[in-house]
Amino acid sequence: MPRHRRCSRLRRIVGGVSVGALLLLAGSGGHNAYSGRPVFSLPLGLGAPFPLVADSPAPPPFPFAADFSPSPSPSPQSQYSPFRLSDDSLARRLLPLRLRAGHSPPPQEADAVLLPDQEVLVLDDTEPTGDAICAFQGGASSPARPLGRLPASGLHAYVCRLPEPAQSFQQLQAPLLLHSSTSSAAAAAPDPPSPSPGRALLNWSSDPIVFDSALLDGGDVLVFAKGISGRQGLQCLYRYSDGAGTMLASTPAISSVQQVTRCPSPPTPVKSGGSTKVLVTLGVTGEDPMPSLATFRRQQAESSSLTPHKSSICACTMGRNISKFLREWALYHSAIGVDQFFIYDNCSEDNLAGLVAQLISSGLNITTVPWPWTKVQEAGLSHCAATQQASCQWMAVIDVDEFIFSTSWAGLEKPSKSLLEPVISVDDSVGQIYLACYDFAPSGQTAHPPEGVCQGYTCRLKNPQRHKSLVRLDAVEPSLMNVVHHFKLKPAFKSIWTALARVNHYKYQAWPEFKVKFKRRVSAYVADWKDPINLDSKDRAPGLGVDDTEPKGWAQRYCEVKDNILQLLTARWFGVGFGNPH
Repeated sequence: MPRHRRCSRLRRIVGGVSVGALLLLAGSGGHNAYSGRPVFSLPLGLGAPFPLVADSPAPPPFPFAADFSPSPSPSPQSQYSPFRLSDDSLARRLLPLRLRAGHSPPPQEADAVLLPDQEVLVLDDTEPTGDAICAFQGGASSPARPLGRLPASGLHAYVCRLPEPAQSFQQLQAPLLLHSSTSSAAAAAPDPPSPSPGRALLNWSSDPIVFDSALLDGGDVLVFAKGISGRQGLQCLYRYSDGAGTMLASTPAISSVQQVTRCPSPPTPVKSGGSTKVLVTLGVTGEDPMPSLATFRRQQAESSSLTPHKSSICACTMGRNISKFLREWALYHSAIGVDQFFIYDNCSEDNLAGLVAQLISSGLNITTVPWPWTKVQEAGLSHCAATQQASCQWMAVIDVDEFIFSTSWAGLEKPSKSLLEPVISVDDSVGQIYLACYDFAPSGQTAHPPEGVCQGYTCRLKNPQRHKSLVRLDAVEPSLMNVVHHFKLKPAFKSIWTALARVNHYKYQAWPEFKVKFKRRVSAYVADWKDPINLDSKDRAPGLGVDDTEPKGWAQRYCEVKDNILQLLTARWFGVGFGNPH
């Protein structure tokens, strides 16, 4: 695995000026300054609004990570510590660089990161117009697959395989991204292009990294980072141009929980326009700032680009290669009252964009957000909840194998977009509604059922194992803390259980589909199934262990109760196999 040097040490220097200056100095600690703290649990003390029967789980405690207390709000005059860089060449370099006395730092650009499974993510501002390749040092190359445009930065994300010859380099450089005309010319050249020295390739598995950001309507900036949990005295660091030169500014973070740090907006440049590009990273006084891939533009907040209509219910999900499930899931939930869908795409390779385009043309409101980052599901849901507050009142946090359903609908001849209204018709103090989650079994299936999951899987475990939630977005606590299944709420709001609906979770599918779960779990705080830890976690399959070999009798497992209500209902409403393309 390539090793990468840490960047620079950040120190605040005060003296001789009215405002403290930020300097990037030489020096590096011998420890990982951003190692995370373990998550611990405390009970939230939520009561159920109805008598709990044997099939109903007790109200879940709320596990939450230790976070630091917000720093006192500084006065406007003292909040920021900006200074102008005299060397214009630094405008092309990232903030976390080492400045040595007497000469400039080596050039370094954080526009690429080595992901698990020997994949390299590259960010580029060039609009995809054809084929592209990643050119690595030593002359090796591989095709670059476009993933889409990141919302905050506007940069296009590409992923390419790390060629085997390039894996032998100890100090691996970021590849060059070559587009069709450029790559053709490069291929014809006697000496193939190679990356410029100094463009280090970050390592997702070992480096602390600021990987994304979001500018919100109120002016706050969300900074998404791995390796920062539990740090005290965290500073938000900005780098931008004010029209006269390059500026750096720092300000204390408002909050930092899990992989999400909320920062105040940087000072507004006096001489520049509204589309100023801002680099953001995080640091602690006296320690290295984090290398950063995250930039945003001041032109508008992410949620400002949405339509002014505010939907009653939206759904947010994250997945990779979910096309075979998405049509059925989206058509069903649209028919019962979900108005908008937000799909956080984790590097899909199954033409998800093409399917989404078809669904949009059929009248569904679907937005795809490229989310190429590994094991950061909580951060993605935080991003969704924060950026969609202007467009959604309630958000269903469910996966594409989970269907909100009520047995009271069993006699209906056709669906209605008002079916979920009774579920969210609650007191104003309710900010979150828990739905019991019933796990369905393979039901004798040995391959993905052609009629779809809700018609192909018809038996389940008797008792609910977990829960999912409908969350009121303006009730979510500003830190955006969540455990995937539910969010932490503001003090004025409470969470309740509902008996009016449940979730059918088609978890234990035919083995070829189910074994994909062994590759990697998307949650940051859930062990991958091949790791021999937390073997009793409800995230896992009971008795399966860490082996991804199909166990004997898999197709007949977990079938304790026959439940074909949704199968019969959707066949009546939509026809058999309604999720298949026509």
